[in-house]
Amino acid sequence: MKEHPFLYHKKVFIIPILLLFTCWLIYFIEIQFGFNFNKYGIYPKTIKGLRGVIFSPFIHSNFKHLFNNSIPLLVMLGCLYYFYGKIATKVLVFGLLLTGVITWLIARPSYHIGASGIVYLLVSFIFFSGVFRRYYRLIALSLVVVFLYGSMIWYIFPVEERISWEGHLSGFVVGFVFALFFRKLGPQPELFIYTENKEFDMLFDENGNFVQEEDQVE
Repeated sequence: MKEHPFLYHKKVFIIPILLLFTCWLIYFIEIQFGFNFNKYGIYPKTIKGLRGVIFSPFIHSNFKHLFNNSIPLLVMLGCLYYFYGKIATKVLVFGLLLTGVITWLIARPSYHIGASGIVYLLVSFIFFSGVFRRYYRLIALSLVVVFLYGSMIWYIFPVEERISWEGHLSGFVVGFVFALFFRKLGPQPELFIYTENKEFDMLFDENGNFVQEEDQVE
């Protein structure tokens, strides 16, 4: 019996909730104890700034920044682990690292923080994966992603000075590359195999016309 490609498992909820809880906990610690963790963000082209590759997705400048990232992060991570469970952790971990490194290489000299780079990674990966795989269920998911987050595309360009468009662009590019690289792994389009049925074939002539019962021969 063929295994169904989309199966519920605990990671669908545990991983998104755990990562989101970590972001909110860090923000709570900052507010409660007067800390400022911005210095642990990505600072381009400095050795110390590389630590932000790991830490920056969990650091946010204010409540609005954190809240705006929370819902898409929760939704996209849930989709990633439900529809792409076998490769989800690879996409998330390596995507986080590569997005951070590219941001470190191309960004302006400032501290770059927030989970939005990961959000762009996930949105891009899930959208392009559906397109590349040509799997109708995943294409439908891609259309939902466009409907919900299509307007985000503008923020991979320098439209606002205080927004790290470099992090958004890095995540978007990495998501596209990963969707192409992993297209043969994970869920694939369903293949339908048709077997020959001679009795059924006898109901039609060579032109595809239905043969009346009295015209049929044994």
